[in-house]
Amino acid sequence: MAGSNQLANKEAIKDPLWLKITLISIALVFLTLFIFLPLIVIFAEALRGGLGIYAKAYKDPAAWSAICLTLVVTGISLPLNLIFGLAASWAIAKFNFIGKSLLITLIDLPFAVSPVVSGLIYVLLFGANGWFGPLLAYYNIKIIFAVPGIVLATLFVTFPFVARELIPLMQEQGSDEEQAAISLGAGGWQTFWRVTLPNVKWALLYGVILNNARAMGEFGAVSVVSGHIRNKTNTLPLHVEILYNEYNIPAAFAMASLLAMLGLFTLAAKTVLEWKVRKELSAGQME
Repeated sequence: MAGSNQLANKEAIKDPLWLKITLISIALVFLTLFIFLPLIVIFAEALRGGLGIYAKAYKDPAAWSAICLTLVVTGISLPLNLIFGLAASWAIAKFNFIGKSLLITLIDLPFAVSPVVSGLIYVLLFGANGWFGPLLAYYNIKIIFAVPGIVLATLFVTFPFVARELIPLMQEQGSDEEQAAISLGAGGWQTFWRVTLPNVKWALLYGVILNNARAMGEFGAVSVVSGHIRNKTNTLPLHVEILYNEYNIPAAFAMASLLAMLGLFTLAAKTVLEWKVRKELSAGQME
């Protein structure tokens, strides 16, 4: 009797076919217009002149300088965001302290502030006429229109990603396992490496993937603090803009296709990660 009632309820809440088709069609139209079509245009324009013209864009020293700087900035910001994300999420999820709500709000700040505004803030702080400009000039330290400024701008726009992936998961898990490990004689580092970190490994990797993608593709904040100095402070997105403004369309789209491929690689890594998470959850439920 109970089984028949559940079946009747399922039939009652079953969505009509026309609604499913309509919603799926709307989603496909949006994906086609705003994702698939732009990607097709990027690769079509990049390869319009043939593989020879496409490869020539990568022989430009300015292109390699932009690629190397992008990788360097990403390589610096990623471990720093990793450390901050782990520390902040652990503190927020495992402890109660004064200013906890304020810390959570500050972590979300880059999502609410325009990247251009954040870049301008660094110019006002560390620029030649900024608050600390004379002091930096006295010690011959250059931040704005140099690599340190690009790193700072990238850090600002990317630091929430790891923390925001870890905080909800750690809050849901609680601290029972850590307390049990400590009661059995485990030290702080042992508890972190053997209990906390394994429990959040997939969320941590997911945050790292998002952080990496945003760091490589950031334009607004980096554009303000870089100075657009060729072979010195141009990241890959800035190099694409310069090539496009110079009407070097094939090279611009060739560099843009590299950014697109990095985005597709990120999407593939994200999909594989989600598949592994689902597989692990299914295995845990079966046990």
